[in-house]
Amino acid sequence: MDQVAVQRFVDEVWMDTIVPELVEYIRIPNKSPLFDPDWEKHGYMEDAVKQVHAWCAGQDIAGMDCEIVRLPGRTPLIFIEIPGEGDDTILLYGHLDKQPEMTGWADGLGPWKPVIKDDRLYGRGGADDGYAAYASLTAIMAVRREKLPHARCVVVIEACEESGSYDLPHYIAHLKERIGTPSLVVCLDSGAGNYDQLWLTVSLRGMAAGTLRADVLNEGVHSGYAAGLVPSSFRVLRQLISRLEDENSGRVLPEYLHAEIPQQRIEQTRRMAEVLGDGVCQAYPFCAGVQPQADTNVERLLNRSWRPALSVTGAEGMPPLASAGNVLRPYTALKLSMRLPPTINGEEASRRMKATLEADPPQNAKVEFRPEHPASGWNAPDIAPWLEASLDAASRAVYGHGVMYMGEGGTIPFMAMLGEFYPQAQFMIAGVLGPSSNAHGPNEFLHIPFARKLTTCVARVIADHGRRDQA
Repeated sequence: MDQVAVQRFVDEVWMDTIVPELVEYIRIPNKSPLFDPDWEKHGYMEDAVKQVHAWCAGQDIAGMDCEIVRLPGRTPLIFIEIPGEGDDTILLYGHLDKQPEMTGWADGLGPWKPVIKDDRLYGRGGADDGYAAYASLTAIMAVRREKLPHARCVVVIEACEESGSYDLPHYIAHLKERIGTPSLVVCLDSGAGNYDQLWLTVSLRGMAAGTLRADVLNEGVHSGYAAGLVPSSFRVLRQLISRLEDENSGRVLPEYLHAEIPQQRIEQTRRMAEVLGDGVCQAYPFCAGVQPQADTNVERLLNRSWRPALSVTGAEGMPPLASAGNVLRPYTALKLSMRLPPTINGEEASRRMKATLEADPPQNAKVEFRPEHPASGWNAPDIAPWLEASLDAASRAVYGHGVMYMGEGGTIPFMAMLGEFYPQAQFMIAGVLGPSSNAHGPNEFLHIPFARKLTTCVARVIADHGRRDQA
């Protein structure tokens, strides 16, 4: 493959059409169904799907079939088939639904306000991961321009990932015959340890999320009249959460939420810590003086990738500070997000968490935990020699440094599904969510030069996959 020619082509497509497309895509508040239950009525998801589909369908790729597939009552899905040589299949995956707005955006920035500054495209969803459909087709086009053989390619772009991909299994079943049996899966919805080399994700955490609610009264009562006699719903929740987490260390307590860490993953994490050094913590916008958990970078990275961790991501039943009168509130509800080790079953963890939280409630308060679409994590199979060599060669040619392997703290439910459906497949899980890119939070951005180079790496892997039997 002519590395210079391919990079030139990729850069031209990115700057001429992909970046302008992403600018318009960011303007669309197509929040995932979990955050916009009326998504169908609002029409933003439809706008995003039609925009991405129109660009994909308009590319000059001989034999391509590009369509929007719809199942009743479910978010739509973009399905693309591109013919190749032989019976083999490559499956490329991405999503176009987005997380909600979040507060704290810097002046001049906003979730639906695309801004390009210092080679970064700011706005919600560009990096997570609206770019995936565009980058996938561009990589395939680059291989074809070089007249290199490649396997048949199937591109799947879903619209429910940020809600746990609960619609996706229905589409996979519906499209099973058309998808075939891929020997390589390329997913562009992951992260990177820095912007200096290719990062391959080798594990993903699962998640057991839900709403924990405690009721103590049928209506609020003057705190001077009730406090000390009526139990505080907030205190009830504090006690219940202490069943899950040690409030001093942050360690998750139930052993059923822990898993043994494979030695290979520990060694890869040590190598990652050596390469990143203090960058492991510098990637986070800590307030002055705040210290990260754990004493070493290796332990911090393992905490982030292979150990359970609890976050409280939302609250209900509490008025804003300006309206907080002296009232003992009737209830408190908290949104809990429990990240799970890659090898823990999400459904089982969610079921056992519910039992832990609801058993024997303090002072017999009315307690309920409502789970929300639990997801299992994923641990990559052993990497085939051809793929390992291809990834390293691509990274060195494009970035000037060899490939690195990392465990990712987030969840991509589709990967666990694919691991079960296609146990013999190889996986290239990568992405552009590097330091400070802040997916799901304020000031999310896409690092444009890094994304262009990642696209070229994908092209290299697709080409090497086509000739792996001759290697």
